Amino acid sequence: MMNCHHQKYFPIEKMSSQESGREKEIIELDEARLQGQAEIWRYMFSFADSMALKSAVELRIADIIHSHGVAITLSQIASCINGCLTSPDITTLARIMRLLVRRKIFTVHHPLDGGDPLYDLTHSSRWLLHDFEQTLAPMVLMENHPWLIAPWHCFSQCVKEGGIAFKKAHGREIWDLTSGNPEFNKLFNDGLASTSKVVTSAILSGYKQGLSSIESLVDVGGGIGGLISEIVKAYPHIKGVNFDLPHVILAAPAYNEISHVGGDMFHVIPNANAVIMKWVLHDWGDEDCIKILKNCRKAIPRENGKVIIVEVVVKAEGSGVFDDMGFIFDLLMIAHSSGGKERTEVEWKKILEEGGFSRYKIIDIPALPSIIEAYPDDQ
Repeated sequence: MMNCHHQKYFPIEKMSSQESGREKEIIELDEARLQGQAEIWRYMFSFADSMALKSAVELRIADIIHSHGVAITLSQIASCINGCLTSPDITTLARIMRLLVRRKIFTVHHPLDGGDPLYDLTHSSRWLLHDFEQTLAPMVLMENHPWLIAPWHCFSQCVKEGGIAFKKAHGREIWDLTSGNPEFNKLFNDGLASTSKVVTSAILSGYKQGLSSIESLVDVGGGIGGLISEIVKAYPHIKGVNFDLPHVILAAPAYNEISHVGGDMFHVIPNANAVIMKWVLHDWGDEDCIKILKNCRKAIPRENGKVIIVEVVVKAEGSGVFDDMGFIFDLLMIAHSSGGKERTEVEWKKILEEGGFSRYKIIDIPALPSIIEAYPDDQ
C-alpha cells in the first residue's frame, strides 16, 4: 500500500489595503528623506561650482579652446596656459573639467578611434571669453574674490545684530574700500562694466519702441556714460545727459551728443523727456528711493514724461530663466550694499506710488533685470 502523506496548506494572508498603503508611505518617506539629504549635500558644496568656474576663467580655458577654433585635448589646453612655473598638472585640470562638463559649461567628445577626449565650448562658456564685448568673465572673478565672498559669512551676525555685512567683514563699507584700494577698485569696476555692457545690449534690443519716441534722456547714476552713449549712438535724435556725482563725472570721457552733468540725485535731477536709472534704486532703502523718484517726477513733463527703471523684479513663483537669480541678487545686496535690496512687483508698486508714479508697466528684456516704465501722476 502506498503511504499517503497529508500536506497541510496554509492560505497566504493577503495584505490589507490599509497595510499596503502604510508600506507605500514608509517607502515614499524614506525616498523623500534620502532626496532631502542629497539636496543638503548639494547646497553644502554648491560653492564648488563657483570655484571650478572661477579657475576656468583664471586659466582662460574658454579663450584657449576658442583660439583653436575646434575642440581640443586637455594636453593642448594645458600647453597654452600662461604663468606656470612648471608644467601644468593635467590630472587636476581633468578633474575640474569633468565637473564643468557635467554642469554643461564645456562639452567633451570621446573619439571612436580611442584618441584623447576633445573639449569644446557651449553657449555657457562663450560668456567666459575675456576679449569679447559681451562677457561675464570679469564678474565671475569679482564675485568670487575673497574680498567679496567674506561678507556672505556675516549673514547670521547681521540677523542677530543688524548692520552691514561688508562692514562687519572688512571694517568699512564697499565704497570706502574701492576708493582706498586700487586693486579692489579695478576688480570691482571691471566686474560692473562687464555686466553693464550685457544689460545695455539687452536694453537696446528689447526696448526699441520705448526709446524711439524719446527726445531727451537723462541717465541718473550713469557713471562715466557707458549706457547713455550707447543709447544715443543707436538713436541719434536723442539728446543725452549723463548725470552722476561730480567726482565720477570728472573721469567720464567725452562722447558726441552727450552732456556730462555733476550733481546729487537727492537734491535735483536735470530736466528731460525721460529719466533712465539702471541698477540704481536697488542700492537704496525705500525712503531714499521715494526721494529720488520725487526728484525724477520734477524733472520730466507730466504729459508724456516717463521714468525707465532697469532693475530685477523678484517673482515668488517665477519660472523664467532668470527668476531664480532674483532671490540670489537680493542676498547679494545684503552682502555688498549698505541697505539696498531687490524688490517684488508689490514692493516696487509701493515706492512708485509714494514717489508719484501710480501707473507703470513691466517689460521683459533678454537679461537678468526687467524694465519698469513708470508714468508721472497728474497731481
